[in-house]
Amino acid sequence: MVHFVGAGPGAADLITLKGHNLLQRADVVIYAGSLVNPELLKYTRDNCLIYNSANMTLEEVIDVIKKAEKENKDTVRLHTGDPSIYGAIREQIDILKELHIEFEVVPGVSSFFGAAASLNAEYTLPEVSQTVIITRMEGRTPVPETEKIRSLSSHKSTMVLFLSSGLSEKLSEELIMGGYEPSTPVAVVYKATWPDEKIFHATVATLPEIMKTNNITKTALILVGNFLGNDYKRSELYNPSFTHEFRKAENK
Repeated sequence: MVHFVGAGPGAADLITLKGHNLLQRADVVIYAGSLVNPELLKYTRDNCLIYNSANMTLEEVIDVIKKAEKENKDTVRLHTGDPSIYGAIREQIDILKELHIEFEVVPGVSSFFGAAASLNAEYTLPEVSQTVIITRMEGRTPVPETEKIRSLSSHKSTMVLFLSSGLSEKLSEELIMGGYEPSTPVAVVYKATWPDEKIFHATVATLPEIMKTNNITKTALILVGNFLGNDYKRSELYNPSFTHEFRKAENK
């Protein structure tokens, strides 16, 4: 069987308990070496076969899985963060279905959760933003026309940008053209939750300068929105004057 496991954002202790247990039992591990913390591989057995998919093609990954299946071995396909976000798992799953190879997907802690934790931030603040847009700048990989940054920016909601660190100048232009004020706060979280994590604060307008000054060109998340500011309304859930299913409002 093949287990697609989310490795978490970086810190080795942020993998799920299920993911940790599967690594301990795995006969074969194929991990995304350019992104997954190698410390996670210490959870595997001494005789576990380990492959770094950073220098492999899809076909080579499938060949390793097919060989493991013939030998009745369990395979862990270890993806960074959560496999559902820019994990390229669909193309693998479709092939496994054709080959009648059983599989499961084990969720993980995404780096955008890790980044928020590092910032002590809440993406969904009352009367600031109740929507989180997870997206990327168009580069060598295109995006649908309706999902261009300029179009998404019109909502002025919280935005989390993956895979966009090397395109910060164009990103800044698109965010402003789409509707964000140039003064909108931005946080750049490099290698969220890793030991060498770095955090930089900027605005939409100063983002390119911050990225260039600190030589950040990859492995960073760019977070945009007024959730990074200080103005928000308190939650009604814990408001003493608010009645809900579990508590009646206090009489004044």
